[in-house]
Amino acid sequence: MRTKICGITSFEDAMSAVDAGANALGFVFYEKSPRFITVQKAKEIISKLPPFVEKVALFVNESAKNIDEICKQTGATLAQLHFDVTQEFCDSLTTPHIKVIRAKSAENILDFKDEYRLVDAYCEAYGGTGKRINIEWFKDIDCSKIILAGGLNSSNVSDLKIYGFYGVDVSSGVEISHGKKDTLKVKEFIHNAQ
Repeated sequence: MRTKICGITSFEDAMSAVDAGANALGFVFYEKSPRFITVQKAKEIISKLPPFVEKVALFVNESAKNIDEICKQTGATLAQLHFDVTQEFCDSLTTPHIKVIRAKSAENILDFKDEYRLVDAYCEAYGGTGKRINIEWFKDIDCSKIILAGGLNSSNVSDLKIYGFYGVDVSSGVEISHGKKDTLKVKEFIHNAQ
């Protein structure tokens, strides 16, 4: 499974995740998040990263114009849309993007089933809450285009291999505190996911 370490707020955390084998890093441009990062700080980190690492910018209730502008300014390579969007909205973006399904029920995980998508547990807050989705919902469905998020950590991620997820996304499960990653937890998470 491919791995994304989300809620990166420092170059040190970014590089420890890259060195551990992370395929993608997440940067949160949502001011109410404890992992919020400014455009300038994200740009500083992203500009020093090695090639072949996906730089994902996470947005909540942002305009298409701002999403494109922030990704362009920072060097982010993919926008993660953590809110309900229309096809018209998505078509207006010039930045490659991925939709997030905040699943309330088993039916929700089939939304956008022909697209790569991120599936997270529904909660009032947006991301990084550590709430786990009901894994039983994924039994007998094609998970090859799903990136799973929500309540993951190094001790439960290896249990997911049987489902065939495209990837996994972790934030709070590898942290010392909000926005500060634990290098050992990051290494263990990536190792156990692979």
